[in-house]
Amino acid sequence: MTSFDDIKKALWAGADTFRDTIDAANYKDYVLSMLFVKYLSDTYKENVKELSKQYNGIRLERQKSQLPFVLKEECTFDYLLKHKNAVDIGGKINEALTGIESSNPILSGLFRTIDFNSHGNLGGKEQKNPILRNLLNDFADLDLRPKQIETNQEQIPADVIGDAYEYMIGEFATMSGKKAGTFFTPQEISEVLAQIVEPKPNERVYDPTCGSASLLIRTAKKGGINKVAIYGQEVGTSTISLARMNMFLHNITDAKLVQGDTLANPKHLDGDGNLMKFDCIVANMPFSKDKWASGFNPGGEFFDSKKDFTMEPSLDRWHRFDLGVPPASKGDWAFLLHMIASMSTSGRVAAVAPHGVLFRGASEGRIREAIVEKNLVDAVIGLPENLFYGTSIPACVIVFKKGRKNTDVLFIDASGKDNYEKNKAKNKLRSKDIKKIIETYRAYLSGNKKKAEVEKYSHIAKLQEIIDNEYNLNIPRYVDTFEEEEQIDISAVNAEIADIKGKIAGVEREMGKYLKELELG
Repeated sequence: MTSFDDIKKALWAGADTFRDTIDAANYKDYVLSMLFVKYLSDTYKENVKELSKQYNGIRLERQKSQLPFVLKEECTFDYLLKHKNAVDIGGKINEALTGIESSNPILSGLFRTIDFNSHGNLGGKEQKNPILRNLLNDFADLDLRPKQIETNQEQIPADVIGDAYEYMIGEFATMSGKKAGTFFTPQEISEVLAQIVEPKPNERVYDPTCGSASLLIRTAKKGGINKVAIYGQEVGTSTISLARMNMFLHNITDAKLVQGDTLANPKHLDGDGNLMKFDCIVANMPFSKDKWASGFNPGGEFFDSKKDFTMEPSLDRWHRFDLGVPPASKGDWAFLLHMIASMSTSGRVAAVAPHGVLFRGASEGRIREAIVEKNLVDAVIGLPENLFYGTSIPACVIVFKKGRKNTDVLFIDASGKDNYEKNKAKNKLRSKDIKKIIETYRAYLSGNKKKAEVEKYSHIAKLQEIIDNEYNLNIPRYVDTFEEEEQIDISAVNAEIADIKGKIAGVEREMGKYLKELELG
């Protein structure tokens, strides 16, 4: 049986094959694509074997064509492994990927950004061919036929393979540094957001900056993968491919994932061309994105040679910026306003954002005031520093909600040293830390003020309190986490200093004796 650790081992072997050749942010695409080809090949092989027990000839071919996906012989992993010593092995892998796409519309465009014959990334044949041969060997002994996957009672084979894929995305994120923030959200953060929006069956779940879709998948699972509708958009072409593979490996074949600029070109629209409405929206958006509005001026038609392009509310036909236009250099509120405009009548948003969205002034201050006055802010949760890939700054989760029955806002400061595990590479929220956040939030929702307000951790602010603070939502204004320092006993400190001095004097006398005996002093 193939275990989760077996899959991890093969993935790490693939990573080691590329290490020191190209950057991890780039070679992740090669390694994860090869895992995907191996998964397709082994799954198709098993499906055909099962059909062969009941059918043959034309009837077998007809049944094969009804499978979720089909593979020609030259598109299988076994074929590529057999030809691993071919001088044009990079070209053969590319042809296999093209064949997989052309035979399966559901996988169309999946590999368009990956080139196994790239001279720029992999070098000439002398360097490239050994790398690709080793990569094929790394996965050769990995059996990914569904019946061979070792599962526990709560899992299906797709969970094991999909989770291993997500694990490796996280590891690549660790290796990729700043480049990683665009495609991966730490699992514990995904868990917090998923539990906050709490999807229900028949609801629509949406991530406007979905990255590799790990956050979107975890959120959808809360409502039941087969019971919710899943939507996502991502601007990066290679990243949207990661997301589609991630969905497919988790046995999710009906997710609507699209590539494009969510702000300038949102693609999830209803029949009238209006923004589609969603019940649950989660996002780990790009922090303080510069030039976020450039997509509204693609041909330069609004450019004045005497000054830079200035975004105006009238340029957005979906009216997302009627409450105010965020500054050109910080797109945080642009994404948040998009999410707010995309909420259904009972919509919930849980989005990761930099703390600046809570207190920055000028246009952002006016937007914040309008959003508070519309009674859309439900909670603000401060997170510890150094949790995310690509940045070490502390972030927050801001929660919006439509149809709120009260005007209070819950503030949680979960950034204290007792609320996370400090690690050298990245800090981490533990299960108990996640539980504390969620239990506090749910107590607030249920009206249990006693459990929702925890000293030095959380506070329920009345609307007037926020108004008195001039609509500033900075958490320290509402949650007092000040810890008094212990009183210093000066007498005890002086006694300790005197004791230390006495010990030093004693040591110096002993040293003097030894130096005298050695005729050195």
